[in-house]
Amino acid sequence: MNPQPPFDRRRFLSRAAAVTVGGLLSTGISRLPAAQVGENDHFLYRLAPQRPYIDSQRDHKAFAFGESKVLLSEDNGKTWAHSADFADAENIMFSSILASGNIVFATKSRIYLSTDNLTTVRELIVKDRDASAYLPHTPSDPKRPGSYFYSIDGVHTFEFDGGEMLIWGNYCNVRRGAAPVNIYYSTDQGETVKIAYSFGRNPHFQQKDADPATFLGDPDNPVLCRHVHSVSYNPVEKAFYACTGDLDRGQGHGKECHWLRGTYDAAVDSWDWQLQVSSDANSRYKSGGINFVAGQLYWVADANGPKSPDEPYDRGIYRCDPAQLADKTKHTRIFDAKYELAVMTIDDDVIVVPEYGNANPCDTGFIFSPDLGRTWEQYDLKEFGDRSGVRVNPRNSDGWFRLCLRERWMNRAEVLFIKPVS
Repeated sequence: MNPQPPFDRRRFLSRAAAVTVGGLLSTGISRLPAAQVGENDHFLYRLAPQRPYIDSQRDHKAFAFGESKVLLSEDNGKTWAHSADFADAENIMFSSILASGNIVFATKSRIYLSTDNLTTVRELIVKDRDASAYLPHTPSDPKRPGSYFYSIDGVHTFEFDGGEMLIWGNYCNVRRGAAPVNIYYSTDQGETVKIAYSFGRNPHFQQKDADPATFLGDPDNPVLCRHVHSVSYNPVEKAFYACTGDLDRGQGHGKECHWLRGTYDAAVDSWDWQLQVSSDANSRYKSGGINFVAGQLYWVADANGPKSPDEPYDRGIYRCDPAQLADKTKHTRIFDAKYELAVMTIDDDVIVVPEYGNANPCDTGFIFSPDLGRTWEQYDLKEFGDRSGVRVNPRNSDGWFRLCLRERWMNRAEVLFIKPVS
């Protein structure tokens, strides 16, 4: 929860027009033109410069990459005081700044940690549930090792048990090769990253011509999915929730749209995950954007699967008591969305829901509520073209949400900042 500074629109417009990547000359990254800015009745918005690519933010810090470097800002991207050479920078797909200032970031199949503002960076070896090394597979195509760590939601750290839990699931098996589907976690500020849950071996998402004995995934888990959409934490229950996609592919392999509820026992470092719901793809349970506010569960419906001609799509933005998740009659639809939605971030009472450009006739669409869903507005920022927003980080210390704009859903495009008008 970030205290928001007083808003001065005239001062914003004059300052935003002068935004540059100051400080980058010393890192070898060129200055770029000022960011594109705009405003509507509910929020200000501005594009970040193309380089460095600002991948995540927290409070006054931002983590970025570009031109074989990783960078850290301590003034919300105005300058970049810290940097390190990193040859695989353009393949970074995940990052998170932790409460201690440690930075966890990952490429397609490798994950790294810096504990000293990027003075040093070391590779981590993920630990499996039995504490053994969890190593990525050897891809048949080295250029397609799979997306082991990429996530489409934008909140990965939660206050938990007097400390902080880093937890997320990988959105994989869309591009970049086959990958196993996992939920990862760390309770020690990223010093160790472990497997919280591994999904089963989905035969539809494996390397070409692979022997079934070598299929990726947990051979003992019958719960299959394509990828994880969202993981979040409810402090009232002290429980974590995860939802997955994508379809019921038939052939005896079962449905892939699941909700799981997990509890963590810190004393023995173990998880208990229970399946709450499994559904087909035309369902509000094919979903994402899990958030908890005052013990209530909020999520968006990604329903888009096969249906009969007279069957409606089960879409919208929903709220319920977590204990009543499996009972649709106890859900409240707080926004009646016409198209499917994939991500949502709630920060205090502000709800930011990017619209999914591939399915939606809008260009760069947003569903926005300043008051926890009591009122809503929709905006289409057409000047940015056909884009889908993902990975919406909560507001930084200057009051800006940060999110990634994607071309065709998966192709990295621009970074956009949004600041609610108070």
